[in-house]
Amino acid sequence: MALPIVAIVGRPNVGKSTLFNKIVQRRISIVEDTPGVTRDRIYGRAEWLGQEFSVIDTGGIEPRTDDEMLKSMRRQAQLAIDTADVIILIADAKSGLTANDFEIAEMIRKTRAHCILAVNKLDGIEKQNLVYEFYNLGIGEPFAISAEHGLGIGELLDEVVSRFDKAAEAGDAEHPCRIAVVGRPNVGKSTLINSLIGQERVIVSNVPGTTRDAIDTDFVYGDKKYTLVDTAGLRRKSKIYDNVEHYSAVRSVRAIEQSDLCILMLDATQEIGDQDLKVAGLIEDRAKAVIIVVNKWDVAEKETMTMKKMTDEIKRRFHFIDYAPVLFISALTKSRTEKIMPQIELALKEYEKKISTGLLNEFIADALLAHQPPSKGSRKLKIYYGTQTGSCPPTFTFFVNDVKLLVTSYRKYLLNRMRQAFTFTGSPIVLLFKSRGEKL
Repeated sequence: MALPIVAIVGRPNVGKSTLFNKIVQRRISIVEDTPGVTRDRIYGRAEWLGQEFSVIDTGGIEPRTDDEMLKSMRRQAQLAIDTADVIILIADAKSGLTANDFEIAEMIRKTRAHCILAVNKLDGIEKQNLVYEFYNLGIGEPFAISAEHGLGIGELLDEVVSRFDKAAEAGDAEHPCRIAVVGRPNVGKSTLINSLIGQERVIVSNVPGTTRDAIDTDFVYGDKKYTLVDTAGLRRKSKIYDNVEHYSAVRSVRAIEQSDLCILMLDATQEIGDQDLKVAGLIEDRAKAVIIVVNKWDVAEKETMTMKKMTDEIKRRFHFIDYAPVLFISALTKSRTEKIMPQIELALKEYEKKISTGLLNEFIADALLAHQPPSKGSRKLKIYYGTQTGSCPPTFTFFVNDVKLLVTSYRKYLLNRMRQAFTFTGSPIVLLFKSRGEKL
């Protein structure tokens, strides 16, 4: 299930990135006292009161400008506003209420999202009276905060989390299965989508970086609805020369995070690179179903057993998602593209798979018999029972005598045995271990 999305918006240099870093508790956004330093949306994951959510940091909005960069930043911010469940509009108490604040508030009012107003740079009791003029924006009671010093952030997040249930009610309608097509620039993502849906819905160009944002395309296969998401190619940081623009790849991160399945596209004419591995790592980290599609197979140089050799190399390099099936296609000529949707259906079925508690505990007994758990000194790991506690991804909780006795090699052994027993083709498996007496 997709996490709620919180977008932080406002005019330049009001402290959006500082607030973002405070919320996600890591220094992800670049903080620099220069208007316009955050040029793209930046995504992070946060938790408050046990509720996880995604946070988007946006570039400053200049409603009226002829500067192309500022126009681009406004479009990015508008996209964040349109996709958010809750919007934090941040204003600057030191500079006071401005015409731009009014125009940004008007932009927000046109969306379905809940808006919360935060007035920043109020780091002293004597400054608290500066908040009152911001009632004039007409979007509710302002929250007085100091993002730099962490003042008022707890109260602000309390209010943010309280809005999630209301936001979820607004989006209760069943959504189509989301498939994110991800990979390096110029591997053929847009061409593949056009091939699958049979029309030129997505602009295709051989210039890397043509797709600047995620583009959703709805279609029906069989009797089921799907949404294909074409993403901006993930570039290697060294290839992005501006010291700020190397965060542009986060546009694809959001698409991965909110997908049910990812098609990881590789280029058959190029060697597997670090950036391919990084994209795969993002998919694995977010526990998404995945298939690997090797494109441009029609123009790749081939020898005897080339496909098998390349498959083995992919399985070796992508060992952490070695459960992903590998397909070789040509999106341009549509060669073998008919195999993709059946493979996606299989992977999604595995992603939703449920194993009964009885069958799971039979598996545990067999696994323990075949390979005894590790010991530490005189103490030995005991697994009492297990149960499936989630799906999408399949999640299993094992209750043991002491979690501290579990070693990585035995966790991996159980994971491999589960794949042998239950397959889970194209789907990650999440194993959780709890000491006796711990709650689920």
